[in-house]
Amino acid sequence: MNIIFTGAGRGIGFETSKLLSKTKGNSIVALSRNISALQKLANDIPVGKNGSTLYPVSIDLNKKSFEKDFLTHISNRFNKIDILINNAGVLFNKSIQQLTSENFDTIFNVNVKAPFLIIKTLVPYFNNPSHIINIGSMGGFQGSEKFPGLSLYSASKGALAIFSECLAVELKEKGIKVNCLALGSAQTEMFAEAFPGYKAQTSAAGMAKYIVDFSLNGHKKYNGEIIPVTESTP
Repeated sequence: MNIIFTGAGRGIGFETSKLLSKTKGNSIVALSRNISALQKLANDIPVGKNGSTLYPVSIDLNKKSFEKDFLTHISNRFNKIDILINNAGVLFNKSIQQLTSENFDTIFNVNVKAPFLIIKTLVPYFNNPSHIINIGSMGGFQGSEKFPGLSLYSASKGALAIFSECLAVELKEKGIKVNCLALGSAQTEMFAEAFPGYKAQTSAAGMAKYIVDFSLNGHKKYNGEIIPVTESTP
C-alpha cells in the first residue's frame, strides 16, 4: 500500500505511523512540521524484514503554497496512491473574545484548506480503488456536546465533515472513497492542552489502531460517512 499521512509527528499521528510501518508492503510518506521522532522510527525499521518503508517529510501546512513542495515529495516516491489520511490539526482553546483573526486563519488553513489542497493536488494519483480518511472530531459532529473555548476548532472540523460527504459523491466514479472519522477524547498532547487535568478514557495507541484498521478496510463498506469514534467527550 502507498500511504500518505499528515500530522504524523506526535500523538495519534505518531502511533498510527508506528502501526502502519509494521505492516509488510506499506510505503508511507509521513508529514509533520517536526519529524525528529519520525526519523528515528524510520531508522529503526529493520531493513529487509517486514518490507515496509517510512519517508518522513517536514512540511508546514499553514505555509502559503505548501502544496507545491508537497507534490514534489510525493511524485518523487509514488506513481499511485492507495490511502490518504488527513490527520494534521490545530487547536486554540480560547473564548470568542480572545480569539484573533490570525487564529481563525491558522485553524482553517490547517484543518480545512490543507486537506482541500492536498486532495485537489492528488486526485490524478489515486488508484482505483483508493481511500481518503479525513480525521474530524466529535466537536464538529452535529448534535454532540460542545465545550467553551473550542468554537473555531469545532467549526473547522464540522466543515471537514461536510467536505468529506461532498467529495464522496464527486469522486465516486473515480473509485475514490472518502470518509470522516469524528474522534472523541484520546490522551494526546493536543487533548491535554484543550482539557488540562482531564484524563481521556482512550489512549493515542488505541485510537491509532482503529484508524489503521479503518483506513485499510473501511472503504469496503462505507463512503461519505461521518463516523463517531468515541468513548467519551471529553
